[in-house]
Parts: sequence; C-alpha cells; structure tokens
Amino acid sequence: MSGSKVAIIAALLGNLAIAVIKFLAAYITGSSAMVSEAIHSMVDSGNEVLLLVGLSKSKKRPDLEHPYGHGREIYFWSFVVAVAIFAVGGGVSVYEGVRHILAPTPIEDAFWNYVVLGSAFVFESITWVFGWRVFRTRLGNQNPFLAIHRSKDPISFMVIFEDSAALVGLVIAFLGVFIGHRLQNPYVDGVASLLIGTMLALMAAFLAYETKGLLIGEGYDRKTLTKLRKIISSDPSIERVNTVLTLFFGPEDVLLTAEIKFRDGLTTREIRTGVQRIKQRLTTEYSEIKRIYFASEQLNDDGDGTLPDHGDGD
Repeated sequence: MSGSKVAIIAALLGNLAIAVIKFLAAYITGSSAMVSEAIHSMVDSGNEVLLLVGLSKSKKRPDLEHPYGHGREIYFWSFVVAVAIFAVGGGVSVYEGVRHILAPTPIEDAFWNYVVLGSAFVFESITWVFGWRVFRTRLGNQNPFLAIHRSKDPISFMVIFEDSAALVGLVIAFLGVFIGHRLQNPYVDGVASLLIGTMLALMAAFLAYETKGLLIGEGYDRKTLTKLRKIISSDPSIERVNTVLTLFFGPEDVLLTAEIKFRDGLTTREIRTGVQRIKQRLTTEYSEIKRIYFASEQLNDDGDGTLPDHGDGD
C-alpha cells in the first residue's frame, strides 16, 4: 500500500472517530465552536473518501476513450475536495458562528468540551504525523510552500494541509470555549466559529488554486526542463535540441516530446540506436516519464512538410 493511501486511511479513521465525539460534546454543551469543529471533522472525513475515490480511479488502465490513462482523476477529485472544504466546511462554520452571535447561548459546562478538544488534538496529531511523513519524502530541502507549488501529487499536500488546519481549528475552538466560559461571554464562542470558517475558506482557496494548474495541465519546472535538454543534447547522435515539452497525466505519468536535429550523415539504424539510448537515460533518471516522442526538424524528401520517421515513442 502506498504511503499516500496509508496517510488518507489514517486520517479518515481518525476524523470519523473525532467527529462523533465532537457532535456529542456539542449536543451536551451547546458550544457553537464545537459544532463547527464537528462539521470540520465530518467534511475532512468526506474529503478523505473523495481522495481515495480519485486515487482508485487514477489507477485505471488506458482505453480507447482515454488513451493516456486516467491519471488526472486524482487532480479532479482533489479540486472537488478543495471546493468542498470551502463550501461545506468554511460556509457552514461561518453560518454557525453568525447564528450563535445573533442568538448567543452560554456554555453551561465546559468540562466535556475540554475533554473532547484535548482528545481530538491527540488523535489529530497522530494522523498529522502520518501525513507529514508522506509529505516529507517529497519535500526534500525545499520550502514547504514552494514544495506544494511544485508538487504534482496533490494527495501529499492535501492530507497534511487538512490535518494542520484541524489542529489550528482545535486551538481556536479551545480558546473560544475557554475565554467565553471564563468571561461568561457567549459571543466569544461564535467568533471562534467564524475564525474557524474563515481559516477553512482561505485554505480551500489556496488548495483550489494549486490543484487548478494540475487539472488544466502542467509540465516540469524550468530547472528540470534544462536537465532534460542536457541529457538529450549530450547524446552523440544529436546536433541540437530545439524544444522540450512535458505534460503530467498523473503524479507518476509524464509525457515528454522533443524536437531535435540529428547529426548529418547518420544512418536510420544509428538514429534509432541514438533514440533508444536517450530514452534509456531519460527514464532511468526520471522514472515517472512513461511516454517519449521525438520529432526531427528535417522534412521528408517529398517536401510535404511532414516530419520523417525518426520519431519513437511508447
């Protein structure tokens, strides 16, 4: 089982258990912040299910209608998750906060809120560790936000973002319950719910922005493209490399196309040998590259403007 799938399942089980406990505490105490936190956990649970659906669908084999496979399913479902966080998690929490401010209900007994929030923090911390381990393997020495921007695997940062937001939400809910109970001010609890909703909305907007690029089509960054160009141009059969284009069909499924000029005087056998040699180097260093197509800039002898059969692809 992949690390991403383990992280999702761990988060799903933890969020379901926490959501039930939070709803019970919210029912007993009448805390608006606790209701928001319970909704937050339920939304996170639903999101984990959607990510599992996307992960499963992305593994489907290519067919006639989808010759390049279904890898982008994970990008679609990740975008749906971002929208769900914004619409359901953020929207309902803001609504609950406004409702509580307009018709405040004092917290009679905060004891169970503290118990639940403390227990939830422990559980969320455990699931956060699972998510962080998966994210850390892809992070390297990069800045976390830069790593997220460059990442082509939304699951790796979706889970860690959800768990991080859950921990921050628990802290906000705790402060709302504690301050409101100590000051006997029921409005504080509603404000805490508003803050939780605002945080979720901002997080959702960020995640939606990052997954949008993957959904519409992204390739390697400039630094990687430069490395790919050097690999191709270093082969003795190549005179120059005109363009190198890449496209992600999934986190581990990349299409590479390159327009090149072979050295003059090469036989067809030498060209094909060179192509195979370049392909071997590319896929050895970048295992996610699954399809490679080369096109030569020379024209066919008949001058019809089509490229000669020097290309090769999988």
